[in-house]
Order: sequence, then C-alpha cells, then structure tokens
Amino acid sequence: MFKYKGKKIRASDKNLSYHYVSSILGIIFVLIMVPFHFPTIMKADWADVSIDDIVLKLQTPYFWASVITALFVCSFSAYLYYHYQFDKFKQLQHRQKLARMILQNGWYEKSETQTEGFFKDLPQSKAKEKISYFPKMYYYLKDGLIHINVEITLSKYQDQLLQLEKKLETGLYCELVDKILKDSYVEYVLLYDTIANRIGINDVVAETGRLKLMKSLYWDYDSLPHMLIAGGTGGGKTYYILTIIEALLHTNANLYILDPKNSDLADLATIMPNVYYKKEEMLDCINRFYDEMIAQSETMKLHPNYKTGENYAYLNLPANFLIFDEYVAFMDMLGRDSAEVISKLKQIVMLGRQAGFFLILACQRPDAKYLGDGIRDQFNFRVALGRMSELGYGMMFGSDVQKQFFLKPVKGRGYVDTGTSVISEFYTPLVPKGYDFLTEMKKLVHKEQADPVADEVQATDSD
Repeated sequence: MFKYKGKKIRASDKNLSYHYVSSILGIIFVLIMVPFHFPTIMKADWADVSIDDIVLKLQTPYFWASVITALFVCSFSAYLYYHYQFDKFKQLQHRQKLARMILQNGWYEKSETQTEGFFKDLPQSKAKEKISYFPKMYYYLKDGLIHINVEITLSKYQDQLLQLEKKLETGLYCELVDKILKDSYVEYVLLYDTIANRIGINDVVAETGRLKLMKSLYWDYDSLPHMLIAGGTGGGKTYYILTIIEALLHTNANLYILDPKNSDLADLATIMPNVYYKKEEMLDCINRFYDEMIAQSETMKLHPNYKTGENYAYLNLPANFLIFDEYVAFMDMLGRDSAEVISKLKQIVMLGRQAGFFLILACQRPDAKYLGDGIRDQFNFRVALGRMSELGYGMMFGSDVQKQFFLKPVKGRGYVDTGTSVISEFYTPLVPKGYDFLTEMKKLVHKEQADPVADEVQATDSD
C-alpha cells in the first residue's frame, strides 16, 4: 500500500512540457534582468511613473542590451538542460502524453456547474465543465525502466486501461518488457531508449545462473531454461551465438557445440573440445549429452548435500550447454532418422533444468515440423533477429501474439521473449570491428586448462 508508484498524472499535465520550460526560463529571465535595473527599480517613485516614462525607458540601448543578455542566458540554459538533462525532459514529455491519452480518448468523467455572471440580477448564468473523475495513473523512470501504474476500479474504462500495451509502446517509443497485475493496480514496465541499453561484448557476464545480454535484460537460464534463436542471413545470429559461447567460457560450464553446415562455429574445433560438424559425431554428442543428463540427475539424488527442490548449482556442479546451430538444416539432413533425435531433445528440455543441462538451438525459422509436440513451448528465452516474415514471428512467439513488428536496418536487432510472454525489442551485444573470436576464446581455453595444473602444483607444495 505504501510502495512508491511514481508521479501522478493529472489533467493539467496536458501542457506539462510547455508550462515547465516557460516557467523555468521565465524565472531565469527575471533573475538576469533584475541586477541590470535594480538601482533604477529602487530609486523609482512608482506613484509618479507614467506610461511615457516606461516607453522612454524601453527605447534606451541599455535596456535592450540587458534583454539580449537575458535571452542569451535563457537559450544557453535551455541548450544545457536539453543535452545534459535529456532524460528528465523526456519524462516530462511522457507524462504529458499520458495525460493527453486519457483526455483525447475520453477516459474521464466530467460534471457541469452553473456559474453566475457579473450582474447577478440578469439571467447570464452558464454551465461550466469540471472533471469529476480522472483515472489514477502514476509514472516513474528507474534503472532504464519506465514503470506506469494504473489503478483498476471496475469503472467503465477498465478494459481500456488493462490493454494499454500498444498505445504505450508506440506513443512513448519504448518496448514493453513486463505487465504485472497487482491488487487494484496494473503495472506496465517498459524499456526506455532500448538501443541505449545495448552493451558491449566485454559486458556480457554469466553468473549465478543468469546471462547478461543488455543493461536491463538477462537470460535466467537456471529458472527459465533453454534458448531458441531464429534469424536469416545477415541478422547477426552467428556473432550472437559466439558472444554467448565466449561468456560461458568464463565460467566452469561444459560446452557442446554442433554445426552441421561446417561453418563459423565448426572453426572452434581448433581451440576447444566437443565441437562437431559431422553427422555421426553430432548424433553421438546428442546421445552422450542426454546420457550425462540422466546420470547427473541420479548422482545428485545420492549426494550427501542433496535437498529436494534445489538444483545443480546448490551442489556446486557445473552447468552443461548443448549449442546447436542450423538445427532445422540438420533435421532435414537426417530425414526419417530425425524422430529419435527429436525424442532425445524433448527429454532434455523437459528434464534438464534441475540437473543443469540446457539447450541453445539456432535456426533460420522454427518450423513446427521439428519443433512440435510442445518442444518449442519449453524454450523460455526466444530471440528473433533480423528480417522475418509475419509467419516466422508467429512460429517464434505464437500466432495469437498482439505485437507490431518493425524492421530497422540495424545489425543485431530483433525481438525477444525472456519467458514472461511479453515481446520487446532486443539488441545483441556489440562486437568491435575486427574482433577475433578464435584468438580471445583460445586465451580463455588455455587459461582454463592451466588453472587445474596450477592448483595441483599448489596442493603438492602444501603437502
């Protein structure tokens, strides 16, 4: 009840930006003008001042010099405020747009009151409109996220206030990341200035069961396992997968990489183990990954520290990732033999979370032929990169999703569902031009191989 909901949106906020800017600049203008004319103001006998005296004063060069100076200071202050306090100015605009949204859609109630004219004896009374009900709406911006809280009072405008997603996304030019229904309130959470939340490859960190992909966006693979990636050629899919692999190499996770087209991911076989591109080797890898999952699930239950409801991380066991590029192409290659692989993958997505076995599948389009029988629904984190058709978006996020998809010519841009069934704009981590993934990953692999040797030498010395 006492949680901060933000600044209340009022009907008077329809011109908030204009009123705020004009009042601030007006105060600055007066503060600059007063020192110039303070002696004159103090010495003036205001009882004897005439209009002619004021007009004569306005015609002096000294007066216009002070006006020009005050206007210059006001303009410079407005420039500084716009460039260094741009977020605050945008918040004013957002609150103004929210007030206008309610007013222009008529989501308020008004009453009429009779007002009497100046001469009470004459019948000049007229009706004056007054807002009797205005929906309670609150706004605040924190950590790059816009929070809009709307009170639900079972009024005749309740349906409109419960379906504000499209209006907020297009009107505020933000992306909805969550919608939370609370007791008598609904909270809309939007990502403010989405592209500004893009991070570099060095900021992608995997720790405590979550992978940071944007400033305010994470893949919580411990709680919402398995990632599905879709995107055509040139959408940034390969660089995105390589970025994830490099981030996971900083952890103690075990990685298994499959590249049926013998393309970019297959090159990793020169620096790290468990990278396959041949049909038989990939089939063996999938079977081995499945068998290790079953074995670890059984081993966990025999562990002395095992506790019901806890996962692999509670027992300090490493996570395991099967990263599968061009999944649909591989299934087409298998033909009739794909049924067995689909069965194994279905078991992995159903049982892998607690044991720490996760799937990352990438394809150009998630056809239901190889992602049916509920398998696709188990991929809680879904990313669609680059240009995709409406049919492709429907396969990725569901055909009943009410979302307008826009194409922007930015490599690595797409849409994401983090497991909340809310689709928002997404930008993959930035990779510097000329960045050599093989060289950087080779350093990490060699460091990982050297650490156990150093630990063993240290243990021997201590003995």
